Amino acid sequence: MILQIVILAMIAAFLGLRLYSVLGRRAEHEEEPVPTRFDPVDSVSQRAAIPQARAAQPARPLGLDGALPAVERGVRDIAAADRRFDVSAFLDGAKAAYAMILEAFWKGDRETLRELCDDDVYAGFNSAITDREAAGETLDNRLVRIEDARIESAELVGGMARITVRFVADIAAVTRDKDGTVIAGSLNDAIETRDLWTFKRDVRESDPHWQLDETDEG
Repeated sequence: MILQIVILAMIAAFLGLRLYSVLGRRAEHEEEPVPTRFDPVDSVSQRAAIPQARAAQPARPLGLDGALPAVERGVRDIAAADRRFDVSAFLDGAKAAYAMILEAFWKGDRETLRELCDDDVYAGFNSAITDREAAGETLDNRLVRIEDARIESAELVGGMARITVRFVADIAAVTRDKDGTVIAGSLNDAIETRDLWTFKRDVRESDPHWQLDETDEG
């Protein structure tokens, strides 16, 4: 009988400890503030410290490592005028445009060139295509890779943004006559080419597309 009382007392004590443990933890958690998904800055001093830290270490535009101060200023001016502007996205788009324009020129695709180039650049491409067609020649070129693409200059004049990109690319070039015979070049030997292409866009317009404004060898 005594043994049963002792056992029941031990069980009651064990259950009491378990109940206290659960309730105690719950009470402790209820006293703690529940964190919100976005915690606001509580103190005025903390709020003031954020812009000071940003001012002390201004964010460097991604993709401008090693760029001259004038280039950084130009890019920042463009970004200030067009909040959608992003350096990395621009360079990705510039590389895509470089490949598309070269491919269109090689194939004689005037429609694509008309969309991607301004009047002067298009006129130059169109004239070269016309001369090639008159000679009965075709280009069998291939863009092997773009080794590098970096911003060489950037400026905002009025609302017109102009950015010059230096492209370093490997291109395999072949010219064929009207009979399909190779008269120049080889697809087995890629040649490194360096081009300076300038793109422009009026940031006051809603159209986000850039046009090729100027080409030069770099």
